[in-house]
Amino acid sequence: MDEQQKHSETTRPVPPASQPSSSGGPAGIPNQPPGMVKRHRGRNIALIIAALVILGVVLWRWHPWGGPGGGASGAAGASDASGARAGRAGRGGAMANISQPVHVAAATQGEMPVVITALGTVTPLANVTVLPQLSGVLQDVYFKEGQMVKKGDVLAQIDPRPYQISLDNAQGTLARDEALLQTARLDLKRYQTLLSQDSIASQQVDTQASLVRQYEGTVKSDKANIDTFKLDLVYARITAPVSGRVGLRQVDPGNYVTPSLTNGLVVITQLQPISVIFTTSEDNLQQIIQQTQSGAKLSVTAYDRSNTTSLEGGMLETLDNQIDTTTGTVKLRAIFQNSKNLLFPNQFVNTRLLVDTIKDAVIVPTPAVLNGSMGPFVYVVKADNTVTVRPVKVGPVDGERTSIQSGLTVGERVVIDGSDRLKEGAKITIPADKPRGASGARGAAAASGASGAHAHHGKHAAQASQ
Repeated sequence: MDEQQKHSETTRPVPPASQPSSSGGPAGIPNQPPGMVKRHRGRNIALIIAALVILGVVLWRWHPWGGPGGGASGAAGASDASGARAGRAGRGGAMANISQPVHVAAATQGEMPVVITALGTVTPLANVTVLPQLSGVLQDVYFKEGQMVKKGDVLAQIDPRPYQISLDNAQGTLARDEALLQTARLDLKRYQTLLSQDSIASQQVDTQASLVRQYEGTVKSDKANIDTFKLDLVYARITAPVSGRVGLRQVDPGNYVTPSLTNGLVVITQLQPISVIFTTSEDNLQQIIQQTQSGAKLSVTAYDRSNTTSLEGGMLETLDNQIDTTTGTVKLRAIFQNSKNLLFPNQFVNTRLLVDTIKDAVIVPTPAVLNGSMGPFVYVVKADNTVTVRPVKVGPVDGERTSIQSGLTVGERVVIDGSDRLKEGAKITIPADKPRGASGARGAAAASGASGAHAHHGKHAAQASQ
């Protein structure tokens, strides 16, 4: 009876929403018995409880501290997590205060040369194009291309026969004219005797005296012609006008050469001594002039194109007489003996002109000087192995050495390597100051710590795989 009543209650149709509830409820809500409402609430609570239980089991199963021995493992996992967080925090703090390894050097005192560097060109003191001074057939060439010759050495020979014939002809003419002069002088002497006896007119004596002077002039002209043809014979033998190195031969034997030959026979370039012409700014001119006017000989060193190898040392010879207004520079010439022929004509070299030498200068390695917004500065190492920023005034620089005019004293240590990781008050460590035993102990401790960390991570991996 009760079951039928329950079935009828559950299958009772719901009245339309427009009809009012018989129990006086609001419109649109069916009138349900109180017992049915309680059963619906109990069923919902049971479903919620079952879902929470399932969620708890899943979390417990898959959490690192789950599984067998759950309570102890969970406590261990919590302690490991907290230890890892603490380790990360500790490493962050240690990184903030870690000592940076650097290399340092002490400021020293010594002589600092004041050097002016410039790009120069090797220029020979003599560069001569050998030209024939008369016309003729080139018979022989006595030099080899690239040979070193001395002044006066015979280089080539032009056919001398035409000039020898002209010389012989001139000598014959001279002999004839000298005989005529001798006859005229004898006649003049006789005429003068007759004039003293009043035997001839004085006009005849004067005419004979003029004839003697005429023959004397002719003899002088003949002698000059002889000298000309002798000189032609000398010119037929072409000799080196200067000492130096001959270049490539421009004319072969057998050719007819003339003084108007375009390229000449050969070019001779003087190599010893040789000069280097370089330029410097007009700002350095006064200092150079003061040294040269006091009688000082300024040394100049020529380096190769890479500016690493010294080729030759010489002396400053002279300065140009005016400044180039387009560049604001002045030309200088230095003389080098070039005993090893390392300087070659038209070669580009780097020159270093030693103008002066500063005594008792404070010197540091060039990498120690840095440039910032406040100008040049260095990192000075203090007694507690920390660094401080020190502005300095830089003086002359000589390659890897830099002089400090102010801001640093002799003996202070400065950082020369590793400064890119530093700031004001940063802690440093100098590798050279660390004993090997201490570094070995620290290395072993670091290795053991690393192996312990690997074992810890392996433990968690095994637990997760379970």
